[in-house]
Amino acid sequence: MKRLKTIITQVAMATALLMGAPSAHAQTDSVAANAPAHRSLKPIALADDSVRIDGEQLLAVDTTALSVIDSASVRHKRNWSTWRPSPKRALWMALVLPGAGQIYNRKYWKLPIIYGGFVGCAYAMRWNNMMYRDYSQAYLDIMDNDPTTESYNQFLHLGTQITEANKARWQEIFRKRKDRYRRWRDMSFFVMVGVYAFSVIDAYVDASLSEFDISPDLSLNIAPAVLNANPSQDPLSHAAIGLQCSLSF
Repeated sequence: MKRLKTIITQVAMATALLMGAPSAHAQTDSVAANAPAHRSLKPIALADDSVRIDGEQLLAVDTTALSVIDSASVRHKRNWSTWRPSPKRALWMALVLPGAGQIYNRKYWKLPIIYGGFVGCAYAMRWNNMMYRDYSQAYLDIMDNDPTTESYNQFLHLGTQITEANKARWQEIFRKRKDRYRRWRDMSFFVMVGVYAFSVIDAYVDASLSEFDISPDLSLNIAPAVLNANPSQDPLSHAAIGLQCSLSF
């Protein structure tokens, strides 16, 4: 009985091997037949509406993509020869940061003038404020009766002394100098505000005039002319010689 089962098992295995061999050979042949098709780039005709993929078409696609990228980069590049600033943007930039409007308008040569004005006004305001404080303290010292407070002596010339005879005159001198330096300090502040306002106005006006026509066609001609106030009467008796101005644009 066991021998019979063994024989049946061997027959079934042999039958399975014989049936699977042709399919394996068929798969091998199909792979071998398809392999050259994958390695070659020859065109394959599918039907009337066929698609051809070859090296020339791939090169054409790459060239088209590069041309699209180049056109996009050219389109985003700003042409400075025809660019005109916006007056509103220049105004807001100058309000936020002094000198930013001039940078936006590409007028860089104005920056030393503006920042030089700010630095000069700041220095003048600081120096005048220091002198005002010193003379204020000296004026307070010369007005009191405390002999230990004599800071005003550092402002006197060598050998000059303040006595009861000239004390009133020196008190008036120190008061005027104190008020003078205070006035100059306040003036320095207002001049700084003026420089700030000038930078804002200049940025706005410069941007507004960027589109102003300054072509050579604009000309002013001045020529002598004979003026006749009353042409109905004698032109010789009522004529006058003058200058005639004409504006051509």
